[in-house]
Amino acid sequence: QVQLAESGGGVVQAGNSLTLSCAISGGTLSGYVMSWFRQAPGKEREFVATVSRNSAYTATADSVKGRFTVSRDNAKNTGYLQMNRVEPEDTAIYYCAVGNYALRRPSAYTYWGQGTQVTVSA
Repeated sequence: QVQLAESGGGVVQAGNSLTLSCAISGGTLSGYVMSWFRQAPGKEREFVATVSRNSAYTATADSVKGRFTVSRDNAKNTGYLQMNRVEPEDTAIYYCAVGNYALRRPSAYTYWGQGTQVTVSA
């Protein structure tokens, strides 16, 4: 059974940086597209970023473009979300997910982590 575990969340001041990690077990990351989503209180889960199996393709949401970078290390079975110049609006629970296609809708993903809280203070 594939399991995902996010780490690296916490409280960070606006303008600073944070890196989230997503480790996979029970499977190999190289077999999946990996994406990040987030969900703020009272809002729907939204797409943040995606990276293809061989890292040749990446995409980010317009709201984080130029600030967040998605990457992966298949040898370590771990994916990353580098968050720079964070803003209070980035406050949310961040989830990693893996699936077969680099799509932006949550329903396209088979496996999910439990999420990690990111809180950005003004």
